[in-house]
Order: sequence, then structure tokens, then C-alpha cells
Amino acid sequence: MKNNFCLLCIFITSCLHAQTKLPITIADMDSIRDITDPQISPDGKWVAYTVSSTNLKTDEATSDIWMSGWDGNTAIQITQTKEESEASPRWSPDNKYLSFLSSRTDSNEADQLWLLNRGGGEAKKITSFFGGIEEYTWSPDGKKIAIIANVVDTAKYIPGTETPIPIVIDRFYFKEDFSGYLGKERKHLYVLDVATNDTIRIVDGNYEEQLPSWSPDGKSIAFVSKRAREDWDRDNNFDIYVAEAKPHATPRQITTNQGPDNDPSYEFPPVWSPDGKFIAYTAGGPLKLIYYATQRLAVVPVEGGIPKILTADYDRNIWNPQWSADGKEIYFIAEDDQNLDLDKVAITGGTIQRILPGRYTIYNYSLNGKKVAAQYTTPSLPGEILIQDEKGIRKLSHQNDNWLSSHQFATTKEFKSTSKDGTGISGFMVLPLDYKEGKKYPTILQIHGGPTSQNQNEWALDWQLYASWGYAVVSMNPRGSTTKGEKFATAIFADWGNKDIQDDLSGVDEMVKLGIADPDNLAVEGWSYGGISTNYAIVQDHRFKCAVSGAGISNILSGFGTDMYIREYIEELGTPWGNTENYLKLSDPFLHADRITTPTLFMGDSKDFNVPLLNQEQMYQALKTLGIETQLIIYPDQYHGIQVPSYLRDRLQRRKDWFDKHLMKNQIKN
Repeated sequence: MKNNFCLLCIFITSCLHAQTKLPITIADMDSIRDITDPQISPDGKWVAYTVSSTNLKTDEATSDIWMSGWDGNTAIQITQTKEESEASPRWSPDNKYLSFLSSRTDSNEADQLWLLNRGGGEAKKITSFFGGIEEYTWSPDGKKIAIIANVVDTAKYIPGTETPIPIVIDRFYFKEDFSGYLGKERKHLYVLDVATNDTIRIVDGNYEEQLPSWSPDGKSIAFVSKRAREDWDRDNNFDIYVAEAKPHATPRQITTNQGPDNDPSYEFPPVWSPDGKFIAYTAGGPLKLIYYATQRLAVVPVEGGIPKILTADYDRNIWNPQWSADGKEIYFIAEDDQNLDLDKVAITGGTIQRILPGRYTIYNYSLNGKKVAAQYTTPSLPGEILIQDEKGIRKLSHQNDNWLSSHQFATTKEFKSTSKDGTGISGFMVLPLDYKEGKKYPTILQIHGGPTSQNQNEWALDWQLYASWGYAVVSMNPRGSTTKGEKFATAIFADWGNKDIQDDLSGVDEMVKLGIADPDNLAVEGWSYGGISTNYAIVQDHRFKCAVSGAGISNILSGFGTDMYIREYIEELGTPWGNTENYLKLSDPFLHADRITTPTLFMGDSKDFNVPLLNQEQMYQALKTLGIETQLIIYPDQYHGIQVPSYLRDRLQRRKDWFDKHLMKNQIKN
């Protein structure tokens, strides 16, 4: 009996232990897998996708190609190189090959195109472009592949030495994050013959071609380019062109809008209608409005003519259009009210229909007849693959299920606040993991980057971590965000740090009013434009006990010519010599740093050409000169988005330590 009792106790204890879910930690970052780029096979039986995870040995994120059966019963890892990555899976139209991009075995560490014969055998590399491949797409008959290759100077060193050659700059737009300094590099369109591996360049000239798309008959290729002026670097006036798929073809301009048509920053190509008569694309707004303008869905006749805007009355950003099989409807992703929705509309216009209902974010999707495979995420679910067919909607991939089942997560809620001038603002709150109603908590205001982006219904590891550490989080979609259309976004045009900061602060005020946020225990943080906004917040509002400002700029004059936004500065602010006041007006945190009293941790990346490190150095130096508690963290050899996993962990830990130092001591005191 005694032994049986002991066994029973052990069993009960084991069950209780098994049922106990753990709060997440920074180390969990290495356990979460990122699922992207779903692609339905031509026969509709499989979905290929990319799975990214952390390689602790090499201290980098690596990705592999997986595929799952449509019935959900089978999931197969296709590539298994331990220290290399594979991405951009695409099916050949005959189902024979699964292609992908990888830099494995490439002496220049550039992405090349690989083919995996589904009949068996190892993947085979079929290209050797010195600068690598940017993107590619199969021809309808599966015999050819259109490729956008990076054409770069093959000379790296002074002959006979290991000394790098000097960088010669003569371009107007001469630097770009991740790419570095830009010289004679260009993106050009090629066609590869799958049987012979021969490649031909399609169009000549010094311009660039991007986002290729085959016509249904395989005779022509549509692409995006800036060719309207000789000095094409000076603006973002992208247009759609069509060229025959043969050498030295003369491209024919299809769109003439004075704005970015099918802006490559959205990464999705223009698409031909099934009958080959029309091209669907995203039409940009006026060049003057740069990234504040709404991208709308449009259709244009291939033979030329006036485009038809299908979402003229729907003031939301649109991207990734895809035609229905019968050519009567167009699917697309829409950015709306803290969601990324998958919608569709008839080519005649009319009512927009939601395809996948709910509050979540759809990043990408694939169509095959009535079948849809979508990459989706929610505040409590890292990215997975969702599918829809005549049987309904269901989850296909389960890469994070085991990890999710063993951890507990904080509650994320959407809520609204009212800004100082009465404008309604939407945002998110995250409650501490141990939240008890009536108790006030130290609260972190996190401001999103952009500014033209949005907080949305998606997985946010840092929000969950803060909640597990006992903090409440508030993050708004202030004016300047793209969540409510063009007027809402352009409200901060040439007026940063004014209305948008009042909107952000209104979220804090609402959290205090709700009895969640401790008004004497607040912090603020952000990265990129979020870092810029953090600096605006601490020069205007002294409530915050501490701040973390990452990759921000406050002396706006110092950005002209040192970062990658030369075109945007000129369109929004004018030139510094002709419009000096515009730059000075936006430089309050630096020019009035003597008003700052908030202990601030600055962070930056040594190779950042988006918001260069010198900007964080200036603010650090200003506060250090004034005797305000501050620190500067620099991540070596990193660009605007940190890539090295150990640096990402370090950044999270340093933010925690800074908040704990300045907020938790007050929490204990209170």
C-alpha cells in the first residue's frame, strides 16, 4: 500500500508538472521558428514553404525548405544543410522540380538558383551569377526561368594585392542599407533555358529591371523599372514595362503614372490576367507624397490605355495582387485597422470581400483554383501556414506547436484612445502575465517604426517578454501610420514629433485612466522612427523614468547625404540650404537636448545606412555632456535590422536591465 501511495504521488506530481506552462524567456527566441513564403504545387497536393530557425553553433538564422501535404498528414523537410540557407521555393509548372535560392557552395556567398528533381537525387545548382540572384519566376511551359540578377564589378582587390579597390561614386542615390555603397551595380533581367542552362539578357541599357512576370503564352515578360528619365536615381517613378523574351528586346511602357507603380519595396510583381489581355498591379500616389501615399489596386490593358483603379474608394494600402483562375476577380492583401487582410474584388469593381475572416495578419499567400495557402500570425501565435478550400479553413503547418503548448502567454488587447486634439487613435495593450485587476503596473510605451507602417495583429516576442517580466505594454498607431488611410498618414508630413507624439502619449493616458499603468512608473522605447519618436517624447514629456532609443536620428540636418533617404528629404523637407528651417524644426531633441532629464539608453548598428550610427552618437554625446545618465550600445557589422541572434538576445537583455533598473525599484517602493 505504501509503495502504491508513493507511486500515486509521483504520478500526480508528474501530471501537475506536465500541466505547468512556463513564462517565456529571452532564450526562447532560439526555439521559435519563422514560417514564410507558402507555395501551392500545380497539382494542388502540396504546399512548399520556408522554415527559419537559429543555428546556435554559427550564431546565425538559417532557413530550410519544407513541404506539407494538403491533407495535413505529411510534413517533409526538403533541404537539410546545417550551416547554409535555402529560400524562395517555387514549383515548376509540370510539378517535376522544386527550385530555390541558396548561397551554398558559392565562392562569393551569393544566392544562386538550384533545382531539385522530385523524382529523386540531389539538388543541382544551375546559375553562377557573380552578384547572385535577386528573384526568379518560371515560364508557363516550364522550359525557361526569368531571373533578376545583381550585376556587379567582379574586381574586388587591387591586382596583386589583397587591398580592396577604391569605391568610385557618381550616382545620385549612392548608398543603401545592406547593399552598402552603390557604384555601377545594377539589377538586370535574364532568361535561363532549363535544358541547356544558357542565359540571355533581355533588355539593354543602364537602367534596372525588377519583379519579372511571364505572359500566359510565355512570349513576353512584364517587369518594373524607372526609365522615364535619364537620371533615374533621382525619384521613385517606377512604371511597368513589357518586353519580348528574347535578346536586346525593346521594352514597351505600360503605365505612365507620375508615381511608383508596383513599388518594388512591396516585393510582389505585376500579374497578367489568364487571357493575357490585362496586367494587375499597385498604383502609387504622387511622388511628392513619397511613402505616405496610398498604394491602390489597378488594372491596365497590355496593349496600352487608361488604367482602372479598382480600389479607388478604399483608402488602404494594397499589395500582392493575384488573379482568380477564371480571370473575373483579383485577390490582394490590404492593410486595414491593425490587420493585414486577404481580400478580393471583381475586375469590374464594386464591393471588397474578405477571404479569411478574423483578427490576424496575412503576410503572403498562394492560389491554386479554389485553394488558398496563407502565411499568417496573431499576437499569440508565431507565423504558420493557414489553408482554405471547399472544406473550410484550417492550420496546415505545426512548426511551433510543441513550444507553444509548454509556454504561457500574456493577453494582448486592441483598444482606443483620444488624442489631445480629439482624434481617435487605435493601439494595443499587453497585460502583465500575473495581471490582477485593480493593481497598477510599470508600463512601457513602445513606438513603432516607419513612420508609415502599423502595429498589427501579429506575434511580438518583445511584448510577450515584457509582460512575463511584470510590465504592461502600450503601443499605438499614431498619425503617420498607414492603418487608416492617406489623410491619416500625411498628417505628419514634414511635421514629425508633433501630432504623432500626442497620439502615442494618449495611449499612455488611457492606460493610466484604466488603472493599469502606474503613472509614476513609465518608460518609452522604439527603434528606427520609433527611436526618433522616443527622442521627441523625452524632450516634450518628463513623466518617463527611462527610455531606450534605437537607431534614431534627432539632428535632421546630419541625415542629408549620410543616410539612404536623399530623395525623401528633398520631397518632404526641401534642400537644407533652401529650407533650413524645415530641418531645424524637426531637430528639437538635439537642439534642445538641455530639456531632457530622462535616463536614456541609445543603441545603433555600425553598418546602418538607413539611420546611421552617427545619429545615435550625437544624442549620446549631448546627454553625456549634460550629465544625464546615458549609455550607447553599438552592434558591430550590423545593418538597420540586426541579423546575429546573439546580438538580438543582447539587445533584449540590455533593454530589460535598463527598465528593471529604473522602473522596478520604483515598483518595489510603491
